[in-house]
Amino acid sequence: MTVDLDAANFALSGLRPFPVAVTTVDGGVANGLMSLSAGAASIVPEAPRATVSLTKYNKTHDMLLSSGVFAMHLLAAAPDEALEESLAILMALGGSSGRDGDKLAGLRTKPGVTGSPILLGAHSYVEARVVKSLDMDESTLFVGDVVAAERFSDAERLRIGEAWKRLPAEWIEQYDANHVPQLASARRYRGLPEDGPAH
Repeated sequence: MTVDLDAANFALSGLRPFPVAVTTVDGGVANGLMSLSAGAASIVPEAPRATVSLTKYNKTHDMLLSSGVFAMHLLAAAPDEALEESLAILMALGGSSGRDGDKLAGLRTKPGVTGSPILLGAHSYVEARVVKSLDMDESTLFVGDVVAAERFSDAERLRIGEAWKRLPAEWIEQYDANHVPQLASARRYRGLPEDGPAH
């Protein structure tokens, strides 16, 4: 059976339009990253759950696996000042590894009820304690009971397509370079050639 990968990736990417900033804390050290894998995990309105899938390549993955707590933030698309802060969050958390330094140092934060950093420049957030996790070879899927939430803005939430149009070209170039070893790691966990399929 041959899969139309272009069609599959088009369909699946449509399920994750919002970039989400995920933060956690472990042993007094805070970290975070950007994800397109976040979602809701319960239909029970009085007992919400959140999900996020993090690749094992990321330091935040190991910290969340250890601490079992995280905060998941949506970003604002407007007004202009909020959009600028959204892009600053995206670039800070998505542009480098927490192994290379404090990614949260330049961002406005407060400690959440779990100790996870809350990004005060975000649109809204939920904070959660992990109740289930699933090892998916290249990544771990975390399911958390929501223990706190707050909405800072009534504006539209920032979509990844809109964010990508506004990010500096040099940042995107660095992001693409940083993504190469992460993708190689994911392929290795899946038992696939690290450099991808032969063309």
